[in-house]
Amino acid sequence: MRKTETQLGTRATAQTWVGLVRAVNVGGTGKLSMQDLAAACEACGLTAVKTYLASGNVLFRGPADDVQLTQMLDARLTALLKRPATLLLRDVPSLQAILARNPFQHCDPARTLVYFLPQQVDGHPAVSGQKHEEIFPAGREIFVHYPDGISDSRLRIPAAQSGTARNLNTVNRLLTMGQALDASRTG
Repeated sequence: MRKTETQLGTRATAQTWVGLVRAVNVGGTGKLSMQDLAAACEACGLTAVKTYLASGNVLFRGPADDVQLTQMLDARLTALLKRPATLLLRDVPSLQAILARNPFQHCDPARTLVYFLPQQVDGHPAVSGQKHEEIFPAGREIFVHYPDGISDSRLRIPAAQSGTARNLNTVNRLLTMGQALDASRTG
């Protein structure tokens, strides 16, 4: 029997999630208002929904089953965008661990990106166009420091094409918001 949206979880098993929608509001493609993103999450029965910036960042409380949650939200967003949509989820402890693994803590956070991927990266990914960029794969993420800035970089990482990237300022802010959402649940 397929679970419906309301059967996916209860408030007792809810946890805080950070969702990162891939390829929205970038270069005029994949237009998605954050109000529509929040409404899509709420229509799936998720609670305490908050968005951050206009780049597809959303926080919410939902069931602990990330696989079914991702499938449900991908389907809802695909219908909304009228094209395939990908949402990558990380819970608050995972986001905290990702930031702890950051090998570029001494670098400008606006010039350091975390590529969030749906699958684990094994070894150092193949790249092209690398100039001065530093690359560090770590599980389901790839950290990249762009010392010369991102806009002029020609770096291509085929393994990252199925993922989405956020700079460290954004990732830190999402962690802070996720921790606050967790604290409001328990406090």
